[in-house]
Amino acid sequence: PPPPVPMAEEGLCPLFLSEADATCNKTLPSWLSLRTDGEFACGIDRGGLSNMLFQCSLPDTLATVGDEPRKVLLRLYGAILKMQSCNKEGSEQAQKDSEFQGAEAMVLESVMFAILAERSLGPKLFGIFPQGRLEQFIPSRRLDTEELSLPDISAEIAEKMARFHGMKMPFNKEPKWLFGTMEKYLNQVLRIRFTGESKVKQLHRFLSYNLPLELENLRSLLESTPSPVVFCHNDCQEGNILLLDGRENSEKQKLMLIDFEYSSYNYRGFDIGNHFCEWMYDYNYEKYPFFRANILKYPTRKQQLHFISNYLAAFQNEFENLSNEEKSVIEEEMLLEVNRFALASHFFWGLWSIVQAKISSIEFGYMEYAQARFDAYFDQKRKLGV
Repeated sequence: PPPPVPMAEEGLCPLFLSEADATCNKTLPSWLSLRTDGEFACGIDRGGLSNMLFQCSLPDTLATVGDEPRKVLLRLYGAILKMQSCNKEGSEQAQKDSEFQGAEAMVLESVMFAILAERSLGPKLFGIFPQGRLEQFIPSRRLDTEELSLPDISAEIAEKMARFHGMKMPFNKEPKWLFGTMEKYLNQVLRIRFTGESKVKQLHRFLSYNLPLELENLRSLLESTPSPVVFCHNDCQEGNILLLDGRENSEKQKLMLIDFEYSSYNYRGFDIGNHFCEWMYDYNYEKYPFFRANILKYPTRKQQLHFISNYLAAFQNEFENLSNEEKSVIEEEMLLEVNRFALASHFFWGLWSIVQAKISSIEFGYMEYAQARFDAYFDQKRKLGV
């Protein structure tokens, strides 16, 4: 989905600085003697509705202990768990259930983050506490949309995704996440009520698509489409891929995947198809609706094969001894698989965006984004002849 909009730079209250200082002190010995009155530097990095990130730094006058970092990221989500949507609906029990599910999701994500850090597939983890965690600060920038199509970038994303898919994680391995989440979003969409005339008209148009029937047809199509269940990132878009400082001109190992909040066991085809869909959407547009969609940017057959061949090459033991003919058969099967699952990507984020239009306070054209995703969904259906 679109990344969170950066928060405005504002002065942080002394109480927050004190709490942030205490958190760093308990986790990193170098920080024990810090005071918040000028010694402890902490500024907003970025944030959204689900969490906030702060850069915390040691002053130049203090030395580190061992290999401890001079700068860390402090992620806060404890207070966010208590924050209800800006339009409270449902019973008190339903709200409590929602809060519990949110807390459970945060625990699972922290476990996931720790495992990925240990396996060098994500930023290092320096500490976990009830309200959040301390993470490695990685000098880097996020990729731009147009960089996804660069051959060397695409090849490394494929390799990183393959490593992700090859992991064994201690989570529920039943592939219930995709359709379970879409069903939840659809039920919310069918109950949503808007007051503004524009959103009312847009919602009416979405409902005219007969979304429940579309979802059942999509389920039938994908159930007949073989796709292995693997541990998926589920949101491999440019904003969740870091280009590491100093590695820009390296041939390999210049990227890192981040932000695992949607990660779960899921169908391989969704993760790859979803990534291909993200080639079409630029979230750095500065005017409303704050994104640009270009359906012509969807990867060509040649670009898809480039990604798939690099993905398969990462599984050396399984594919290195195959003949070219056997590899070609597998690649053709994967082309069909990922392009069908790309439909699920459009449908998933289309529903998600309608829900966000109701509950989110982030300035973003969520209804316009939903329209762009459903337009692409029906265009992809026509191309596939399904």
